[in-house]
Amino acid sequence: MNNDAENSHTQGAPTINDVAAMAGVSKKTVSRFINKSPLMSAATREKVSAAIDQLGYVPNPQARALALRRNFIIALLHDNPNGQTVLNFQKGVLSAIKDTELALAVRPVDRTSADLLVDIETFLTKQRPLGVLILPPISERDEIFDLCKRLDIAYIRVGSTILDEHARCVASNDREIVHQMVAALIKCGHTRIGFVRGPEGFRSPLERENGFLDALREAGLKPDLSLMENGSYRFESGLRAGMSLLERADRPSAIFASNDEMASGVLHAAHSLGISVPGELDIVGFDDTATASHVWPPLSTIHWPIEEMGRLAAMKLVPEFLGDWTAKLDLDQVIVPSHIVERASARLS
Repeated sequence: MNNDAENSHTQGAPTINDVAAMAGVSKKTVSRFINKSPLMSAATREKVSAAIDQLGYVPNPQARALALRRNFIIALLHDNPNGQTVLNFQKGVLSAIKDTELALAVRPVDRTSADLLVDIETFLTKQRPLGVLILPPISERDEIFDLCKRLDIAYIRVGSTILDEHARCVASNDREIVHQMVAALIKCGHTRIGFVRGPEGFRSPLERENGFLDALREAGLKPDLSLMENGSYRFESGLRAGMSLLERADRPSAIFASNDEMASGVLHAAHSLGISVPGELDIVGFDDTATASHVWPPLSTIHWPIEEMGRLAAMKLVPEFLGDWTAKLDLDQVIVPSHIVERASARLS
């Protein structure tokens, strides 16, 4: 071992200077290796790697953050009324970064605030994240991404349809899968199908409503606007919509609610009115949250792959931190497909 490196090492933990001395390179070259710079030869990379292994050197994350002018943080921005959606997305992100030095910082924001952009800019400037993941509905606000570009911060937009160029977007196929679900109800004999919308200001309710209408038109059924009720993605709104639809003399024989929380509200309304599910009424939802399997009867629903979307979004945002296996990742993959889950609340086949 080089005497200088050996003397330094005996004083405590090995330093970047020790690695440089042992490898016979400059400190700057070692820094480039640590920060995964492509500006070095394979031979130099091997020498630095061998020195790090022999010394047992562990890079200082604070020093690396200073060199990169970024912290080892992924930021998650959201203003979503469904807490389970946010938690499931976080699970996907954390599963992607669990063996790395990265951390996840979650920042709720208020999309109705006049200071939304100022608040986001202040947060990003203070935290200096490596990149930012944005959930709907704020992922639909183009001005947020203009801000990210100005601050030179990488981002991934998450949504129910493609919102950006493929490298900067992860989406589900909401319109297509709702079309399939409603088509299955129609095939089973339902011609009067109620629909409970999600909240205004979200793209997902629009995509799901369009899928519903697509299926009716394909089957030659004229949409009945009186069978379409507004909702907010919350249980109470599903309960109100369910009562409105089921107290009618010409009530529907099936109801599609745009998420499971509202579908469980519709189910509660049916129970309170003495309407049997299934039998007199079929109910389906969207999300496949724990709610869907915990109510009785368990809800037929659409599995929205929000956890898988979180995992893919993180991998697309920071592939250089996630190991050699990410070299196989298709960074142009955008759609993470949903699928139908049949349970007792509705016959679908």
